[in-house]
Formats: sequence, C-alpha cells, structure tokens
Amino acid sequence: MTPTLRLSKLLIVLLFILTSCQKDDSISNDDNQNENIPDTFSEYFGNEISRDFLGSVIDKDHNPIEGVSISIGNETAVTDSNGVFIIRNATVNERFGYIKAEKAGYIHGSRSVVPSNGTNKVTIMLLEETVVGTVSSGSSDTVIADDGSSVSFDGNFVKEDGTAYTGSVNVIMHHLDPTDEDMEDQMPGMLYAENEDGAERMLQTLGMLAVELRGSGGEDLNLAEGSTSEIKIPVDATLLGSAPATIPLWYFDEATGYWKEEGEATLQGNMYVGTVSHFSFWNCDIPAEAVTLCLTVVDEDDKELNNLYVTLTSETYGTTSGNTNELGQVCGLVPSNETLILDIYSYAICGNTLLHTETIGPFTSDTITTIIVPDIPEFNEETVTGIFKDCDGDLITNGYVKISYGNQIFTDIVTDGSFESNLLVCSQNNTFSIFGYDYMNYQTTGNINFTFDSPIIDVGSLSACNSVIEFIEYAIDGGESISFTENLSASFDSEDIPWVYDVEVTDQDNCFQILGNLTFPDYLGTYNDYVFYGEPPQDYGFRILGQCLNLNIWENDIIYHITSVGEIGEYIDINFSGSFEDTNGIPHTIVGVAHVIRDN
Repeated sequence: MTPTLRLSKLLIVLLFILTSCQKDDSISNDDNQNENIPDTFSEYFGNEISRDFLGSVIDKDHNPIEGVSISIGNETAVTDSNGVFIIRNATVNERFGYIKAEKAGYIHGSRSVVPSNGTNKVTIMLLEETVVGTVSSGSSDTVIADDGSSVSFDGNFVKEDGTAYTGSVNVIMHHLDPTDEDMEDQMPGMLYAENEDGAERMLQTLGMLAVELRGSGGEDLNLAEGSTSEIKIPVDATLLGSAPATIPLWYFDEATGYWKEEGEATLQGNMYVGTVSHFSFWNCDIPAEAVTLCLTVVDEDDKELNNLYVTLTSETYGTTSGNTNELGQVCGLVPSNETLILDIYSYAICGNTLLHTETIGPFTSDTITTIIVPDIPEFNEETVTGIFKDCDGDLITNGYVKISYGNQIFTDIVTDGSFESNLLVCSQNNTFSIFGYDYMNYQTTGNINFTFDSPIIDVGSLSACNSVIEFIEYAIDGGESISFTENLSASFDSEDIPWVYDVEVTDQDNCFQILGNLTFPDYLGTYNDYVFYGEPPQDYGFRILGQCLNLNIWENDIIYHITSVGEIGEYIDINFSGSFEDTNGIPHTIVGVAHVIRDN
C-alpha cells in the first residue's frame, strides 16, 4: 500500500493513528477481567523525564500562525512569525507528554505524544472559532452544520463558575473526518484514552465533533447540570461498511490531555447519534489494548536515518504512521499482540518509493527495537552541517535552522551554534535552502540557496544579520518573553485637540493592542492605566485592551512610559510595567516594550 505523503509536514514524533475500522456489531475487545488496572490512571505514564520540543502551529490552509501561546506543564513559549516554538527541558513522562496551544479566535488545540529521545517535533493545526449557529437560553433548538453534523439544546446553560446564563449562545462546531489527511493535526491530544474501568486504550476513530459555546459577551458556557444534548456525527461512506451498530463515546479532557469514555452512540443511517451532558471534543471510537513501540531506523553502517515516513499495518486494526526524528527514532502506540507489516518510504519529492518492508511483532509489552534499511541505489544520503552565528560573530544558543527541500521543511533547534540534518535525496531535485532564526537578537539569515554535491555538505558559517525592524515584547509574572515581530501597526492621531490624542500600537492578528491619550503638546512622559470606553475620556493615560490578556478593565496598576512619537516611518516607543488582575481575580505582573514604526 502506498500512502499519500504530505510534503510540508513538520511532525516528527507522532502518535500512531488508526485509519481503518473493524467490522463488528458489538464491541467485545475491552475485557478487563485479567488486566491489572492501576489505582491512578497517570501510573500508566511512567517516570518523569526531561525532553526538548520543537513545534509548528498552522491554520487549515497550512499557513503558520504567529503569537500562539504554548505550554508543556509549567514551561511556556509563543510561536514566532514562522509559527515555530521551542521548549527545552520540559518535564514530561516516559510514555506521555502533553502540549497545549491557545490563541484568541481559535478553539484550543493540543498534541499528546509518546516522547522519544532527541527533539520531539510536533505540528498542531488550529481551527477557527467558526460560529455555526446561535440559540437562546430558555428555548429548545438544534444547530445543524453543512455536513449534517448537529447538536440539540434544551435551553439551559451555565457560565464557567456554575451560575445560570441568560441570553443568546453562539455555537462553534467542527466535524473531524478520519478520512481527511489533516485530521491527525487538527484533533486534540492523540488517540489515547481511559475507558470507564480506568484502563488505558488506543482508539480507532470513526469521527469527532468539537463543540464550544460562547455567551453574548464572549464568555465560555456549557450545559446546565441535569441538561443533555443529542449530537449527530457523520460517518464517511467509505467507513460505513465497517462501522459497528453501537460504539463507545469518548470526550477529550483538556486538563489531562487524553480521552475519557462516557456513554455510547448508535448508528442511524450514516450518522452516529448519542447523548452528552457537557461539551468539548466528542469522539466515536473502537478501543483496543495497546503497547508503546519505539523504532530506531538506521542504514547498514548503523547511521540513524531521519525524515523518513514509517507505516505499520495490522490485519485487524489497519495502518498507523509516523516520521523519524534526528536520532532516527519514532515512538507511539500500536495494538497489542498483533503481527505488523512495517513499511518505510521516502518523501514524495522523490515519489512514494518504498525503501524497506518487513514483518515485526507481535508485541505484548512496551518495546524498543532497531530497524536496518539496506542501501537504495537511486537515493543518496545527504548530511547538511554548519555553524550559526549572530552579527557579532558569537555562536547562537537560542535559535533554529530550517532546511527546505522541495515542499518539505525540516526544522532543528540550535543550542550551541552548530546544526546537522540528514535526509535522502533523489536525482530529480538537488537544490535546497536554509533559513536561520536568532531568538536572542530577533535576526535572521534570510533564505540562502545551496546544492547537494557530496554526501556531506558543510555550508560553513551562517550569520543572522537581517534585523527585525519592529517588535512588541512582554512577559507576565516573570515568565518567558512573548514577542511579536510581524503584522504590526502603529498610528498617531492628533486632530481632535485637546480631547483625544491616540497612540495605537496593535497587532490585530495576535490580539495585542495599546491605546493611549497623550498630553499636549509634549506627548512624551509617564502615564497611568486608564479605562477607555464610551465618550472620549477627560483624562490622559494608556490601556492594554483587556481581551488580549484576559485583563480586568478595573483592577490595574500598569505604568506606561512613552519615549518617542516619530513622524510617519519613524518609531513610536513605549515601555510598560506593573500589576493587573485577570477576569478571574487572579493577580499578575507584566513588563514589556513596544518598538513599532508609525504608519500614519
């Protein structure tokens, strides 16, 4: 079987995702009579370990998303203008790591992985907060999407604090189809679950439905206690022949990063229909017992092979897939006690060429094994090495390098000034480009083109000297800095003297905005925090818009210093610091600076 390979994929350590279904009218493969189930589900995860993560966040059109907040446990980061984030030495577990991605305008995204050695690379595709329909409290109603998925409501809703909500409710819905090649990047977590008995399972999905509810003020809502909703999830025509008459329902727990069994759905025509009592992602899945399998792929000289596409196929559960990282490793869950056909492919730039196939397994416990790929005459192994420095000639210790080959992008963290990447190259295409990014100084190398002309290509020393000319940067509670370097705008309006003098520094795509009313005629100086709404204010001050930081508009003590208001094409400079409360009453501190070119 030849898979469809995506050319631009960054995902390297990927949970093995099941894409085929088992024909069965009842589900009986979840018998726990002889299974040793721990008292606490997290006992399945193993010991705590430290791992590095390099990720990419994209939208449905595969464009990078800047300014996404990323968290792994207590470690945080924000995606840059390339949609890339780096988190080093994150605390995860031997069998489970959980990455969350959040940005205003998108529903929450995440990825769960079985961590490998080396850098764990992930891709998360965020889905926009698309309102499919609006209902009202106190009234029964049903919202139906274009694909036929639907949700019914009895009209009883509550806010996050449990108090009753009255008013209109915006219903955000997304149906995720397992036949869609982007589903694995769109879905939360991975197909890993806790069943109703507390045992771990891997899942075969026949479809998911994401539902989020928003009040008229943008507040998160859910169903009131005792209320239920009927959901309908379409089943693709190619899967109907193997869809069971009844199937367990599972919801994604954002706090834990895995699915939990709750209820069941019945097949009615081409729809699974079930009843739920709260909203999140809901999933129709067949469970299977699973073990962790970690493969290291090497050549005949024992050299690790990275950037290869690996599939595993069982006669019962279909095909699973993943990609090798810089150590040649790929880890994930596979069905227990199943013989598996292992296939290893090159990337599609060279055609969907099968490099190696063999039978492995069955596996009844967590396993680490090595796979040797024999030499393939039509492919060349190429290794790209180099040194990455800043404009002062110092080695870069906080950055990354992207190698682009065809439509593929391979990204690697740079921590000591050096980088190395290996890949298979075919005769149809022998050119590639390198782009380096220096986090410390906000500078890049730009795209530099090279040619594969020997097994080892040393590109020499690359300097990141293309300055980022404007930026907004801030840190909350002394944490890691959040930076925006693109899609910035700044305006200064003094036409309404003496009432309103506005300096606006805004990044609309990333929801960060400062509004100011300045004194005349000096403009420069120190300003207090001020609430801007309704009629023009009679006083002077600045305000970071609350929705960007979940900021309470009343309880703030932030001081702003404006040091420059240049002409058009020159800089507006503001630095700020102080304390604020969020909308939940939790206190925070903030320190930041805006250095943005005035647009008008």
